[in-house]
Amino acid sequence: MASSLTKGATAQGTPAGGKTFFGHPRGLATLFMIEMWERFSFYGMRALLVVYLISGGPDAKDGGQGGGLGLTEGNAVAIYSVYLAMVYLLAMPGGWFGDRVWGPRKTVVIASGIVMAGHLALSVPGQATFFAGLALVALGSGLIKANISTMVGQLYDGPQDPRRDGGFTLFYIGINLGAFAAPLVIGTVGQSYNWHLGFALAALGMALGLVQFLIGTRHLSPESNVVPTPLATEERRSWLRKAMIWLIVAAVFYTGVVLSGSWTLNWVLIPITILGLIIPTGVLIRIKRDRELSTVEQTKVSGYIWFFVAAAVFWMIYDQGGSTLSAFAEAKTADTIFGLHFPSSWFQSVNPLMIMALAPVFAWLWLWLARRDREPNTTLKFAMALVLIGASFFVFVVPMGMAQDGTKVSPLWLVSIYMVQTMGELCLSPVGLSVTTKMAPAKYASQMMGVWFLAVTAGDCITGLLSIAGVDLSGVGVITLEAAMAALAGFAVFMYRKKVVALMADVH
Repeated sequence: MASSLTKGATAQGTPAGGKTFFGHPRGLATLFMIEMWERFSFYGMRALLVVYLISGGPDAKDGGQGGGLGLTEGNAVAIYSVYLAMVYLLAMPGGWFGDRVWGPRKTVVIASGIVMAGHLALSVPGQATFFAGLALVALGSGLIKANISTMVGQLYDGPQDPRRDGGFTLFYIGINLGAFAAPLVIGTVGQSYNWHLGFALAALGMALGLVQFLIGTRHLSPESNVVPTPLATEERRSWLRKAMIWLIVAAVFYTGVVLSGSWTLNWVLIPITILGLIIPTGVLIRIKRDRELSTVEQTKVSGYIWFFVAAAVFWMIYDQGGSTLSAFAEAKTADTIFGLHFPSSWFQSVNPLMIMALAPVFAWLWLWLARRDREPNTTLKFAMALVLIGASFFVFVVPMGMAQDGTKVSPLWLVSIYMVQTMGELCLSPVGLSVTTKMAPAKYASQMMGVWFLAVTAGDCITGLLSIAGVDLSGVGVITLEAAMAALAGFAVFMYRKKVVALMADVH
């Protein structure tokens, strides 16, 4: 094993005795930093999104004078959910571009430029520039996601490298460093001074990330610059023809809708949410039915479907931390604690702060249990995550009831909700990233990372459809129902854990 690890380290540009990043290949630092800055830009904009959409509207604390878009909470939650769904939906074609067109490294560089352009568009006042910027950020973030996670996996000597899970945990800390700082910086500037200056700061963060990535690419695996299965010339032409046909069809259709005078935002929101449920299902079926896969690979895909469905349920509730909980923080939560006044966007820093505090504890706990041969397997960790995310919404019911008479509840209620959600996230998210790279068929290496992110798409699309349909996601009954559904899903995963473990074959 020692010789294998040495060979793997050398192959990835970390010679024996050379510099490492906390014992990991040095390239992990490069990926850690660009992901940190990309998350800084993403979560900064995310922290502002819902409060900006409702600012100046009937659900804002500002009484209609906040300079935002003035939408209702229901519309804001729908836009937020569809936006997140787009980010993770586009991770799938992002993986495809990495596998077949540009390679992971080049895809990340191009995508970073798109994200910067999107944030700059958001910094220009106006609805048209706002939605154009939102679309560009979603596109760029989607292209980055699958490829950067694939490059982390390429730093290690195969799925059985014992450093692999630890590397993904360090990578996850990078995500949360950016996510923690963003609401404090971008949120404060945007909410307290100028919305559009806040969005411009997000563009600056992405620019810093791109610069350090370009400087540090020499430490990455050579594989990151390779296109694994490049498109043949005729195949490339076929894809371009299909893309142009669909683009023309969409342009003609939406031109007709606008000219008929029946245009509303739902003409965009509804198709995206429906596609966000159809596409993940279709992709999993296509991969499962691929006859080029070995029997073992097909078995692993069957087992992976369990993790996918569990993750979709989890993210459906978790991502409401930036929508339903954010709106609750803005309108019904006190904005002063221990004499300190703060904008509601600061609540978005609670989750990443707790992840950074608790991730080392969880990592130590898993190792401590592993030494005693008692560490929960991946299936049990997913079941625990579902129960915890359900428990967080059971807790949410309490302050919701307290606020019904107009009382502003203590910020500590939201802090406690985010804490429970964080514990669930640490049981599911880093483990899910790692198990995806382990169970992915070789033919679909980057694309399977896109499939993992499609679980987020599916969860957010359910939330989006409910909001579009007029369901009050801030109602006590709906929150209780979601909590119960997650807890039952966790129980189901626990009951069928032996079957799932058998389908995972040699992955542990």
